[in-house]
Amino acid sequence: MDFGEKLRKLRKESGLTQKQLADRLGLAKSIVSYYENGSRYPSYDVLVKLARIFHVSTDYFLGLEKGRSLGLEGLTEEDVELLQRLAENLRNKNRG
Repeated sequence: MDFGEKLRKLRKESGLTQKQLADRLGLAKSIVSYYENGSRYPSYDVLVKLARIFHVSTDYFLGLEKGRSLGLEGLTEEDVELLQRLAENLRNKNRG
């Protein structure tokens, strides 16, 4: 799955339209469309914003991380941070 496909999947899972996502990013709707169809790629700053919005890593978007994403819609930022800490603790436990 390439960047555009991942972005489209995450956007739809979050129940956002292209316009809503564009508004959150401070971009035109057409730019989000370009990202999703592979015509353009985001700047570093926009990539980081996308990762934060969808609670995934930039590595996930770039194809460097093959991990699964969890649907986190409906959770508070505090809930998401708790889950991130739990996941990191489990990774550390399994490493050593």
